[in-house]
Amino acid sequence: MRWLAAAALALAPAALHAQQDLPALYDVSGVAADDVLNIRAAPSASAPVMGALPPGRQGVEVVTLASGGSWGQVNSDEGSGWVAMRFMALQPGQEGFAAPAACFGTEPFWSLTRDGTAWRFDAPDRETRDFVTTWQGMAAGRRDRQARGLRDAEGTGEATAVIARGACSDGMSDRAYGLTLDLLIEGQGAASYFTGCCTLER
Repeated sequence: MRWLAAAALALAPAALHAQQDLPALYDVSGVAADDVLNIRAAPSASAPVMGALPPGRQGVEVVTLASGGSWGQVNSDEGSGWVAMRFMALQPGQEGFAAPAACFGTEPFWSLTRDGTAWRFDAPDRETRDFVTTWQGMAAGRRDRQARGLRDAEGTGEATAVIARGACSDGMSDRAYGLTLDLLIEGQGAASYFTGCCTLER
């Protein structure tokens, strides 16, 4: 019985990570001050090292977990790799559906960045628009999709942002994202529809 208890304790961290809704923000934990946490090209201790996270690094977005939950996918430079989750501690306040820090898309390039309940939309050949959140709610019967209603600061237009958990690519790099965005902006007799990826990292 003693070995069963030990095995259960050894598996507990992976099980806890596996239950967490992702993406989510983590801090590097348990890495010595003179060491780094390697980012590997595959979820294996024998995979090539493609980057590193310093000890104490905070606010690292884990996009998804490999089978078993012991490896997590993170972004590094223009690509993504894998870190051992035993060295990652979940930040407080990650329960439920976390709001992204920024969303973006290409063709044309555009961005939607968040500061609290305020959002700023930027795109080429368009006037920058500031929005405030007027309402938000989960899709009925689903935990993976949330809508937010936005109104611009001047009261001349509204927008609806539907954020969903799901694999997303920016089409420009090998970075991986775990949130998608559908954005409908209305105002001044016209509407524009944008789709893209979102990140929790600032």
